Amino acid sequence: MTLKLFFQAIFKYLLGILIVGLLIFLPAGTYKYIYGWLFMGVLFIPMFIAGIIMMIKNPVLLEKRLDAKETRNKQSIVIKLSGLMFITGFIVAGLDYRYKWLEIPSIVPYIAAGVLLFAYILWAEVLRENTYLSRTIKVEQNQKVIDRGLYGIIRHLMYTATILLFLSMPLVLGSLISFFIFLIYPVIIIIRIIDEEKVLEKELDGYIDYKKRVKYRLIPFIW
Repeated sequence: MTLKLFFQAIFKYLLGILIVGLLIFLPAGTYKYIYGWLFMGVLFIPMFIAGIIMMIKNPVLLEKRLDAKETRNKQSIVIKLSGLMFITGFIVAGLDYRYKWLEIPSIVPYIAAGVLLFAYILWAEVLRENTYLSRTIKVEQNQKVIDRGLYGIIRHLMYTATILLFLSMPLVLGSLISFFIFLIYPVIIIIRIIDEEKVLEKELDGYIDYKKRVKYRLIPFIW
């Protein structure tokens, strides 16, 4: 681990807290947005713990996760659409709380928080099994197909985890309207997967055979 990587990770983490906090609490018009604080806790505390573990045990993987510069045009569009979805969804969640547009049962945010934490656990398991994962689509030198563990069931486990993670976010915030906005994410991910598999089939040895053995991309028996 280098000091540069350490400060880069800390900077992005604190910047993320600041941006998400502003997007949620400013539209809500109050810092007493209880579901906002619940969301900040279940999102950023596990993120901090995961970052510390990667920083100590696998700084190379942490560096990959911090690199979000996508060179493929279609994937760049996907990332921009995802960013727009997050900004819109968080702002709407805050406004929904402020103006009480569509209230949901008070138990829902806490159940959703449990789902979000489960998604984090799944995400951590994915990182443990596949250290090649980066935030951009690329095949590294000497990269191998990972087919052990849960990868023997689903080909794109990371995306399964992120769908669970992101769809639970608006419900933790107590906003059903925001949840409808976040429903665009599975569509975005399907577009990303179709494009990503073209790269993997062409550049990653053994991936075509892996596709034949493991049929499902995201959800067993569905797709």
